[in-house]
Amino acid sequence: MTTTPHTTAPRGGVTRVLVANRGEIALRVIRTLRRMGVSPAAVYTDADSGAPHTLAADVALRVDHYLDAEGIVALALECGATGVHPGYGFLSENAGFARACVDAGLVFVGPPASAIEAMGDKIRAKDTVAAAGVPVLSGFTEKPGQPMDDGDLARAAEETGYPLLIKPSAGGGGKGMREVRSADTLAADAAAARREALASFGDATLLVEKLVQRPRHIEVQVLADGHGNVLHLGERECSLQRRHQKVVEEAPSPLLTEEQRSAMGEAAVAAARSCGYVGAGTVEFIAETGPDGALSYSFLEMNTRLQVEHPVTEEVVAVRGERGVDLVELQVRVAYGEALPFAQEDVSWIGHAVESRVYAEDADRGFLPSGGPILLLEEPSGPHVRVDSGIAQGGSVTSDFDPMLAKVITWGADRGEALRRMDGALAAHTLLGCVTNTAYLRRLLRHPRVVAGDLSTDLIATDPRRVPPTTSPPCTRRPPWTTSWTWRVRLTPTGSPSRTAGGWAARPGHRGACARPDTRPPWCGCGGTAPPGTTWSGSGTTPPSPCGPTARPTGPGSPSPTPPAPSPTPAPTTPAPTTAGWGWAAPPGACTRNPWPPRCARTTPPPTARCAAPCPARCSTSRSRWARRSLPGPRSPWSRR
Repeated sequence: MTTTPHTTAPRGGVTRVLVANRGEIALRVIRTLRRMGVSPAAVYTDADSGAPHTLAADVALRVDHYLDAEGIVALALECGATGVHPGYGFLSENAGFARACVDAGLVFVGPPASAIEAMGDKIRAKDTVAAAGVPVLSGFTEKPGQPMDDGDLARAAEETGYPLLIKPSAGGGGKGMREVRSADTLAADAAAARREALASFGDATLLVEKLVQRPRHIEVQVLADGHGNVLHLGERECSLQRRHQKVVEEAPSPLLTEEQRSAMGEAAVAAARSCGYVGAGTVEFIAETGPDGALSYSFLEMNTRLQVEHPVTEEVVAVRGERGVDLVELQVRVAYGEALPFAQEDVSWIGHAVESRVYAEDADRGFLPSGGPILLLEEPSGPHVRVDSGIAQGGSVTSDFDPMLAKVITWGADRGEALRRMDGALAAHTLLGCVTNTAYLRRLLRHPRVVAGDLSTDLIATDPRRVPPTTSPPCTRRPPWTTSWTWRVRLTPTGSPSRTAGGWAARPGHRGACARPDTRPPWCGCGGTAPPGTTWSGSGTTPPSPCGPTARPTGPGSPSPTPPAPSPTPAPTTPAPTTAGWGWAAPPGACTRNPWPPRCARTTPPPTARCAAPCPARCSTSRSRWARRSLPGPRSPWSRR
């Protein structure tokens, strides 16, 4: 996926680049390096030994931790790398690390250390861009090492006007931020912000700005090379946030007109020029619409690195009419001295893209962190569906690192198509062994304000998703495992898929869904005929039709579309086996004292569960687990282990 007009490695003798990161961004960078013909090297900690990014690289080197700048530079030299790509997070915005790479003779795939320092301090960044004519919010700042006393703070706050937003000068990610709506809490909020800023960033200096009541977070992607060329690739809407952390992003913003997009893009280019920027960066703005519909926006900060949400820009930007810019490739080429291969007038935008962040958290339990072994991982695929993931089946999700597991990105000819495709992609994402937020994301994207494009950064906190009432009666017994639905393959006695059987099977994934034998999956749409080779998870010997007039939702947030008229399912050409057919199967030696998975619909056991060998005399059914696997012949693709 690239329209960047190069097929060879960049100039400058680059043969190997070390990726100083982990997870999905390390894999993302490695893929591009391989396509460019550059050998990728990776680093890992003890907690990441055997992680997917270490297997994808040509060489993987152990480091004590991902913030060990000195150790990473030494490893890059040791493995013969000529450059270092920091990804995002960790050392990506560390000016000292960028300077250490350059001092060691390595190419730092990012901006100069001076630009990182200029934009890394919010107070200095605000002064720098304001001098370049970029609009900024009104407010006041403290001098480093000279905190304002309560009297000076109160006087400055009165001059600016309430409400106010206090934030650390050196910080990011929402840490240390406090909303102040009256003078009564100003001193206490400022003291709390200083404590958190000092603990998180080692600097208690505060920046105080006028609080925007219903802000929209809109950021602009900029690119600059070392030859004086600076341009923008349009904006991303990042207003769907929880506790100042982005949840869903999209491009372009549904708010901006072409004239507003151009004006905001020019402001972002001016901000990049003001600090001598080189590489890929993001200029963030706070925007709001006044009562008369007029748009106002102000500089928020500049991220001197690749953003998590960069894929939505890659999906919609077109160069000379062709979609598919690769920002990582452009980063590498610019870092090695090449000029940008296109100009601003070559850039346009086609369609709409949405990105959803898949987190290891339980949204129905206050977003509690989750974890566990990855017993089963099925990620969506298909036309205009992209998944940037950093995990693999057989691994585990722990609390050692950031809870973001993957990003699901969809593109559509318009915003509605992109959102519909995202709903289907999230429905197809399954991770067994760890609770994720995919069901919550589906509910969020159906929120009336989200559908209408009426976004703000406080939407999730102030206007939570209202789940419409369901016509399905409540479950009489809540299954111990939460469930979603998927197709399951039925095998004939010869092992070949049956072309006539149809149905659905329940599996974990969507908290609150009730897997009833008489309840159809909520996202029907197959016209009453199941895809070839599928089975129903209820009891009986004839799988019922998966769709039809009786289809109804099974859990909060599940859609309830009106399915098309059902079409009859033809009779099986091969009779179903009398002993196995469709259902569940256990591998040799498995205990069948309680021979069905605990997530069965209600209390109905599957019609078939058997051992291929005598069961042990004693076994602990409480510790047994069921997992999906491929079995020959008429057995079900599920087995307990």
